[in-house]
Amino acid sequence: MGLFDKLKGPVFLKETSDAKEQLEQLKELYTTAPNEIKEQIEQDINMLSYGINGEDNVAFELKNSFIPMVVLHDLHFLYEDLSAQIDYLIVTKKLVFVIECKNMIGNIEVNSNGDFIRTFDFGRKKRKEGIYSPITQNKRHLDILRMIRRSDKSNFITKAIFDRYFDSSYKSVVVLANKKTIINMKYAKKEVKEQIIRCDQLIDYIKKIINASSGAPMSDKDMYEIADSFLIKHTPNTTDYTKKYGIVKIDKESEKHSEAINNENIVLREEITTNQFDLSEMAGGVETNQSSPQEHLIMPEIVVASNAVKIEDTPIYLELKAFRYAKSKEENMKAFYVFNNAQMEDIIKVMPKNRNELKIVNGFSDQKCDKYGVEILRIVNKFV
Repeated sequence: MGLFDKLKGPVFLKETSDAKEQLEQLKELYTTAPNEIKEQIEQDINMLSYGINGEDNVAFELKNSFIPMVVLHDLHFLYEDLSAQIDYLIVTKKLVFVIECKNMIGNIEVNSNGDFIRTFDFGRKKRKEGIYSPITQNKRHLDILRMIRRSDKSNFITKAIFDRYFDSSYKSVVVLANKKTIINMKYAKKEVKEQIIRCDQLIDYIKKIINASSGAPMSDKDMYEIADSFLIKHTPNTTDYTKKYGIVKIDKESEKHSEAINNENIVLREEITTNQFDLSEMAGGVETNQSSPQEHLIMPEIVVASNAVKIEDTPIYLELKAFRYAKSKEENMKAFYVFNNAQMEDIIKVMPKNRNELKIVNGFSDQKCDKYGVEILRIVNKFV
Protein backbone atom coordinates (compact mmCIF):
# COMPACT_ATOMS: atom_id res chain seq x y z
CA MET A 1 0.00 0.00 0.00
CA GLY A 2 1.50 3.36 -1.06
CA LEU A 3 1.78 6.47 1.02
CA PHE A 4 -0.92 8.29 -0.92
CA ASP A 5 -3.44 5.46 -1.16
CA LYS A 6 -6.93 6.34 -0.03
CA LEU A 7 -7.08 7.26 3.63
CA LYS A 8 -9.49 5.19 5.69
CA GLY A 9 -9.00 7.07 8.94
CA PRO A 10 -6.65 9.37 10.88
CA VAL A 11 -2.90 9.24 10.26
CA PHE A 12 -0.55 10.87 12.80
CA LEU A 13 2.29 12.30 10.77
CA LYS A 14 3.75 13.75 13.98
CA GLU A 15 2.66 12.26 17.30
CA THR A 16 5.59 13.19 19.54
CA SER A 17 5.57 16.12 21.94
CA ASP A 18 8.37 18.39 23.13
CA ALA A 19 6.46 18.69 26.41
CA LYS A 20 7.01 15.00 27.19
CA GLU A 21 10.74 15.36 26.67
CA GLN A 22 10.75 18.46 28.87
CA LEU A 23 8.82 16.54 31.53
CA GLU A 24 11.49 13.83 31.61
CA GLN A 25 14.19 16.50 31.89
CA LEU A 26 12.37 18.10 34.81
CA LYS A 27 11.96 14.78 36.63
CA GLU A 28 15.66 14.07 36.20
CA LEU A 29 16.55 17.61 37.32
CA TYR A 30 14.33 17.28 40.39
CA THR A 31 16.39 14.39 41.79
CA THR A 32 19.58 16.47 41.98
CA ALA A 33 18.20 19.99 42.43
CA PRO A 34 18.78 21.97 45.65
CA ASN A 35 15.87 21.80 48.12
CA GLU A 36 15.09 25.50 47.79
CA ILE A 37 13.98 25.16 44.16
CA LYS A 38 12.40 21.70 44.29
CA GLU A 39 8.97 23.18 45.00
CA GLN A 40 9.17 25.34 41.86
CA ILE A 41 10.28 22.35 39.77
CA GLU A 42 7.42 20.29 41.20
CA GLN A 43 4.93 22.98 40.13
CA ASP A 44 6.34 22.93 36.58
CA ILE A 45 6.13 19.12 36.55
CA ASN A 46 2.46 19.28 37.58
CA MET A 47 1.64 21.93 34.97
CA LEU A 48 3.35 20.00 32.18
CA SER A 49 1.75 16.73 33.24
CA TYR A 50 -1.68 18.31 33.28
CA GLY A 51 -1.23 19.78 29.80
CA ILE A 52 0.06 16.46 28.44
CA ASN A 53 -2.93 14.60 29.87
CA GLY A 54 -5.28 17.03 28.13
CA GLU A 55 -3.53 16.58 24.78
CA ASP A 56 -3.62 12.80 25.25
CA ASN A 57 -7.40 13.04 25.68
CA VAL A 58 -7.65 14.88 22.36
CA ALA A 59 -5.40 12.30 20.68
CA PHE A 60 -7.67 9.50 21.92
CA GLU A 61 -10.72 11.17 20.36
CA LEU A 62 -8.94 11.74 17.05
CA LYS A 63 -7.59 8.18 16.81
CA ASN A 64 -11.08 6.79 17.29
CA SER A 65 -12.81 9.16 14.87
CA PHE A 66 -12.57 7.06 11.66
CA ILE A 67 -12.30 10.40 9.78
CA PRO A 68 -9.73 10.54 6.97
CA MET A 69 -7.27 13.14 8.26
CA VAL A 70 -3.56 13.87 8.66
CA VAL A 71 -2.70 14.93 12.20
CA LEU A 72 0.31 16.92 13.40
CA HIS A 73 0.80 17.20 17.16
CA ASP A 74 2.78 19.87 19.01
CA LEU A 75 4.19 22.14 16.31
CA HIS A 76 6.39 25.14 16.98
CA PHE A 77 6.87 27.82 14.34
CA LEU A 78 9.13 30.85 14.13
CA TYR A 79 8.33 33.55 11.59
CA GLU A 80 10.51 36.67 11.69
CA ASP A 81 10.16 37.81 15.33
CA LEU A 82 6.91 35.88 15.94
CA SER A 83 6.36 32.38 17.29
CA ALA A 84 3.41 29.99 17.56
CA GLN A 85 2.90 26.77 19.51
CA ILE A 86 0.17 24.65 17.89
CA ASP A 87 -1.26 21.80 19.96
CA TYR A 88 -2.89 20.02 16.98
CA LEU A 89 -3.03 20.83 13.28
CA ILE A 90 -5.50 18.56 11.46
CA VAL A 91 -5.73 18.38 7.67
CA THR A 92 -9.05 16.91 6.47
CA LYS A 93 -10.49 16.50 2.99
CA LYS A 94 -11.98 20.00 3.00
CA LEU A 95 -10.59 21.99 5.93
CA VAL A 96 -7.57 22.48 8.16
CA PHE A 97 -8.38 22.61 11.89
CA VAL A 98 -6.05 24.41 14.29
CA ILE A 99 -6.72 23.15 17.82
CA GLU A 100 -5.79 24.89 21.06
CA CYS A 101 -6.11 22.37 23.90
CA LYS A 102 -6.93 23.61 27.42
CA ASN A 103 -6.95 21.21 30.34
CA MET A 104 -7.97 23.67 33.06
CA ILE A 105 -9.10 23.02 36.61
CA GLY A 106 -12.39 24.71 37.48
CA ASN A 107 -15.32 26.03 35.50
CA ILE A 108 -15.21 28.60 32.71
CA GLU A 109 -17.54 31.51 32.01
CA VAL A 110 -17.35 33.62 28.86
CA ASN A 111 -19.17 36.96 29.11
CA SER A 112 -20.56 39.23 26.41
CA ASN A 113 -17.22 41.05 26.07
CA GLY A 114 -15.43 37.80 25.31
CA ASP A 115 -13.67 37.75 28.70
CA PHE A 116 -12.78 34.33 30.10
CA ILE A 117 -13.35 33.93 33.84
CA ARG A 118 -12.31 30.80 35.70
CA THR A 119 -13.85 29.68 39.00
CA PHE A 120 -12.13 27.03 41.11
CA ASP A 121 -11.96 25.76 44.67
CA PHE A 122 -9.27 27.38 46.81
CA GLY A 123 -9.36 25.70 50.18
CA ARG A 124 -12.90 26.14 51.47
CA LYS A 125 -13.60 29.13 49.24
CA LYS A 126 -14.44 29.69 45.58
CA ARG A 127 -11.92 31.77 43.72
CA LYS A 128 -12.41 33.66 40.46
CA GLU A 129 -9.75 34.90 38.10
CA GLY A 130 -9.55 36.22 34.56
CA ILE A 131 -7.51 34.18 32.09
CA TYR A 132 -5.99 35.03 28.74
CA SER A 133 -8.49 34.33 25.98
CA PRO A 134 -7.64 31.08 24.15
CA ILE A 135 -9.70 32.47 21.24
CA THR A 136 -7.30 35.40 20.89
CA GLN A 137 -4.32 33.08 21.40
CA ASN A 138 -5.41 30.76 18.61
CA LYS A 139 -6.23 33.67 16.30
CA ARG A 140 -2.62 34.78 16.58
CA HIS A 141 -1.53 31.23 15.76
CA LEU A 142 -3.69 31.35 12.64
CA ASP A 143 -2.18 34.69 11.60
CA ILE A 144 1.31 33.20 11.79
CA LEU A 145 0.21 30.09 9.87
CA ARG A 146 -1.24 32.37 7.20
CA MET A 147 2.08 34.21 6.84
CA ILE A 148 4.09 30.97 6.77
CA ARG A 149 1.87 29.33 4.17
CA ARG A 150 1.59 32.51 2.11
CA SER A 151 5.37 32.81 1.91
CA ASP A 152 5.40 29.50 -0.01
CA LYS A 153 3.31 30.97 -2.82
CA SER A 154 5.37 31.86 -5.86
CA ASN A 155 3.67 34.99 -7.22
CA PHE A 156 1.15 37.73 -6.57
CA ILE A 157 -1.77 35.84 -8.12
CA THR A 158 -1.33 32.66 -6.05
CA LYS A 159 -0.85 34.77 -2.92
CA ALA A 160 -4.08 36.65 -3.62
CA ILE A 161 -6.03 33.43 -4.19
CA PHE A 162 -4.62 31.98 -0.98
CA ASP A 163 -5.61 35.08 1.03
CA ARG A 164 -9.11 34.97 -0.38
CA TYR A 165 -9.81 31.40 0.73
CA PHE A 166 -7.73 31.16 3.91
CA ASP A 167 -10.48 32.09 6.39
CA SER A 168 -12.89 29.58 4.90
CA SER A 169 -10.25 26.82 4.75
CA TYR A 170 -8.63 27.14 8.21
CA LYS A 171 -10.76 26.78 11.34
CA SER A 172 -9.79 27.70 14.89
CA VAL A 173 -11.04 25.38 17.65
CA VAL A 174 -10.52 25.64 21.42
CA VAL A 175 -10.97 22.24 23.10
CA LEU A 176 -11.58 21.97 26.84
CA ALA A 177 -9.95 18.64 27.69
CA ASN A 178 -10.94 18.38 31.35
CA LYS A 179 -14.12 16.29 31.43
CA LYS A 180 -15.14 17.84 34.78
CA THR A 181 -14.99 21.42 33.50
CA ILE A 182 -18.35 23.18 33.07
CA ILE A 183 -18.44 26.06 30.62
CA ASN A 184 -21.05 28.82 30.72
CA MET A 185 -21.37 30.70 27.40
CA LYS A 186 -24.90 32.02 27.92
CA TYR A 187 -23.86 35.62 27.21
CA ALA A 188 -20.98 34.90 24.83
CA LYS A 189 -21.12 36.08 21.25
CA LYS A 190 -22.04 33.59 18.54
CA GLU A 191 -18.58 33.55 16.91
CA VAL A 192 -17.05 32.71 20.30
CA LYS A 193 -19.53 29.93 21.02
CA GLU A 194 -18.76 28.35 17.65
CA GLN A 195 -15.05 28.03 18.50
CA ILE A 196 -15.22 26.46 21.99
CA ILE A 197 -16.11 22.82 22.55
CA ARG A 198 -15.58 20.05 25.07
CA CYS A 199 -13.21 17.22 24.23
CA ASP A 200 -16.01 14.65 23.89
CA GLN A 201 -17.72 16.92 21.33
CA LEU A 202 -14.67 17.27 19.07
CA ILE A 203 -15.39 14.54 16.52
CA ASP A 204 -19.04 15.51 16.02
CA TYR A 205 -17.90 19.12 15.65
CA ILE A 206 -15.33 18.25 12.95
CA LYS A 207 -17.86 16.15 11.03
CA LYS A 208 -20.45 18.93 11.22
CA ILE A 209 -18.05 21.60 9.90
CA ILE A 210 -16.79 19.33 7.10
CA ASN A 211 -20.33 18.47 5.97
CA ALA A 212 -21.30 22.15 5.97
CA SER A 213 -18.31 23.13 3.83
CA SER A 214 -19.01 23.73 0.15
CA GLY A 215 -15.37 23.39 -0.87
CA ALA A 216 -14.15 20.67 -3.21
CA PRO A 217 -12.53 17.71 -1.39
CA MET A 218 -8.77 17.37 -1.60
CA SER A 219 -6.91 14.26 -2.69
CA ASP A 220 -4.89 12.30 -0.15
CA LYS A 221 -1.73 13.58 -1.82
CA ASP A 222 -2.83 17.20 -1.40
CA MET A 223 -3.56 16.57 2.28
CA TYR A 224 -0.09 15.12 2.83
CA GLU A 225 1.54 18.00 0.95
CA ILE A 226 -0.14 20.58 3.19
CA ALA A 227 0.84 18.65 6.31
CA ASP A 228 4.42 18.22 5.09
CA SER A 229 4.71 21.94 4.27
CA PHE A 230 4.06 22.72 7.93
CA LEU A 231 6.05 19.83 9.37
CA ILE A 232 9.22 20.85 7.57
CA LYS A 233 8.99 24.32 9.16
CA HIS A 234 8.57 22.96 12.69
CA THR A 235 11.42 23.72 15.09
CA PRO A 236 11.69 22.04 18.51
CA ASN A 237 10.54 24.32 21.30
CA THR A 238 12.94 23.75 24.19
CA THR A 239 12.81 25.36 27.61
CA ASP A 240 16.18 25.58 29.33
CA TYR A 241 15.06 24.73 32.85
CA THR A 242 18.65 24.70 34.16
CA LYS A 243 18.91 28.35 33.11
CA LYS A 244 15.46 29.13 34.51
CA TYR A 245 16.41 27.76 37.93
CA GLY A 246 20.01 28.96 37.79
CA ILE A 247 21.41 25.42 37.80
CA VAL A 248 24.64 24.52 36.05
CA LYS A 249 24.27 21.15 34.36
CA ILE A 250 26.74 19.25 32.19
CA ASP A 251 25.55 18.35 28.73
CA LYS A 252 25.24 14.54 28.65
CA GLU A 253 26.55 14.30 25.11
CA SER A 254 29.65 16.31 26.04
CA GLU A 255 30.05 14.19 29.16
CA LYS A 256 29.89 10.97 27.13
CA HIS A 257 32.29 12.43 24.57
CA SER A 258 34.79 13.39 27.29
CA GLU A 259 34.47 9.94 28.85
CA ALA A 260 35.17 8.31 25.47
CA ILE A 261 38.29 10.45 25.01
CA ASN A 262 39.49 9.54 28.50
CA ASN A 263 38.98 5.84 27.74
CA GLU A 264 40.95 6.21 24.50
CA ASN A 265 43.77 7.94 26.40
CA ILE A 266 43.86 5.10 28.96
CA VAL A 267 44.17 2.55 26.14
CA LEU A 268 46.91 4.64 24.50
CA ARG A 269 48.88 4.83 27.77
CA GLU A 270 48.53 1.07 28.25
CA GLU A 271 49.81 0.48 24.70
CA ILE A 272 52.81 2.76 25.28
CA THR A 273 53.60 1.00 28.59
CA THR A 274 53.39 -2.39 26.85
CA ASN A 275 55.69 -1.18 24.05
CA GLN A 276 58.22 0.09 26.59
CA PHE A 277 58.19 -3.30 28.35
CA ASP A 278 58.71 -5.14 25.06
CA LEU A 279 61.60 -2.87 24.06
CA SER A 280 63.22 -3.37 27.46
CA GLU A 281 63.16 -7.11 26.90
CA MET A 282 64.63 -6.65 23.40
CA ALA A 283 67.51 -4.62 24.88
CA GLY A 284 68.18 -7.43 27.35
CA GLY A 285 67.82 -5.10 30.30
CA VAL A 286 71.45 -3.89 29.85
CA GLU A 287 72.24 -0.68 31.74
CA THR A 288 74.59 1.79 30.04
CA ASN A 289 75.49 5.44 30.42
CA GLN A 290 73.93 6.14 27.05
CA SER A 291 70.28 6.75 26.49
CA SER A 292 68.24 3.57 26.62
CA PRO A 293 66.57 2.17 23.47
CA GLN A 294 63.21 3.10 25.02
CA GLU A 295 64.13 6.78 25.07
CA HIS A 296 65.24 6.73 21.43
CA LEU A 297 62.24 4.78 20.17
CA ILE A 298 59.36 5.80 22.42
CA MET A 299 59.97 9.50 22.99
CA PRO A 300 59.58 10.55 19.31
CA GLU A 301 56.15 8.85 19.27
CA ILE A 302 55.07 10.79 22.36
CA VAL A 303 56.24 14.08 20.83
CA VAL A 304 54.30 13.40 17.64
CA ALA A 305 51.13 12.55 19.63
CA SER A 306 51.37 15.73 21.69
CA ASN A 307 51.73 17.86 18.54
CA ALA A 308 48.88 16.12 16.68
CA VAL A 309 45.90 18.33 15.74
CA LYS A 310 42.81 17.44 17.76
CA ILE A 311 39.62 16.92 15.77
CA GLU A 312 37.94 19.82 17.59
CA ASP A 313 40.71 22.13 16.35
CA THR A 314 40.36 21.21 12.67
CA PRO A 315 38.91 23.85 10.29
CA ILE A 316 35.95 21.65 9.26
CA TYR A 317 35.04 20.97 12.90
CA LEU A 318 35.18 24.68 13.72
CA GLU A 319 33.06 25.60 10.70
CA LEU A 320 30.43 22.94 11.46
CA LYS A 321 30.41 24.11 15.07
CA ALA A 322 29.90 27.74 13.97
CA PHE A 323 27.04 26.68 11.68
CA ARG A 324 25.47 24.70 14.54
CA TYR A 325 25.72 27.68 16.88
CA ALA A 326 24.17 30.06 14.34
CA LYS A 327 21.26 27.67 13.70
CA SER A 328 20.64 27.14 17.41
CA LYS A 329 20.38 30.90 17.94
CA GLU A 330 18.20 31.30 14.88
CA GLU A 331 15.83 28.55 16.07
CA ASN A 332 16.05 29.50 19.79
CA MET A 333 17.19 26.10 21.05
CA LYS A 334 20.26 24.35 22.41
CA ALA A 335 23.06 23.68 19.93
CA PHE A 336 23.06 19.90 20.41
CA TYR A 337 19.46 19.75 19.12
CA VAL A 338 20.84 20.76 15.69
CA PHE A 339 23.45 17.99 15.93
CA ASN A 340 25.59 16.89 18.85
CA ASN A 341 29.38 16.52 19.11
CA ALA A 342 29.32 12.81 18.30
CA GLN A 343 27.24 13.45 15.15
CA MET A 344 29.60 16.26 14.13
CA GLU A 345 32.58 13.92 14.39
CA ASP A 346 30.68 11.29 12.40
CA ILE A 347 30.06 13.85 9.65
CA ILE A 348 33.81 14.46 9.49
CA LYS A 349 34.53 10.72 9.41
CA VAL A 350 31.95 10.02 6.68
CA MET A 351 32.59 13.25 4.70
CA PRO A 352 29.23 12.83 2.91
CA LYS A 353 29.05 13.89 -0.72
CA ASN A 354 25.24 13.76 -0.98
CA ARG A 355 22.04 13.44 1.02
CA ASN A 356 22.07 9.61 1.07
CA GLU A 357 25.58 9.55 2.53
CA LEU A 358 24.58 12.17 5.12
CA LYS A 359 21.73 9.89 6.23
CA ILE A 360 24.37 7.32 7.24
CA VAL A 361 25.21 9.60 10.18
CA ASN A 362 23.24 8.48 13.23
CA GLY A 363 20.29 10.75 13.96
CA PHE A 364 20.09 12.35 10.51
CA SER A 365 16.52 11.59 9.48
CA ASP A 366 14.84 12.86 6.32
CA GLN A 367 13.51 15.82 8.29
CA LYS A 368 16.92 16.80 9.65
CA CYS A 369 18.47 16.38 6.20
CA ASP A 370 15.74 18.65 4.78
CA LYS A 371 16.48 21.34 7.37
CA TYR A 372 20.28 21.29 7.46
CA GLY A 373 21.53 18.96 4.71
CA VAL A 374 22.28 21.48 1.96
CA GLU A 375 24.38 23.72 4.19
CA ILE A 376 26.21 20.81 5.86
CA LEU A 377 27.11 19.31 2.45
CA ARG A 378 28.32 22.73 1.29
CA ILE A 379 30.67 22.95 4.29
CA VAL A 380 31.93 19.38 3.85
CA ASN A 381 32.53 19.96 0.12
CA LYS A 382 34.98 22.75 0.94
CA PHE A 383 37.25 20.29 2.73
CA VAL A 384 36.97 17.23 0.46
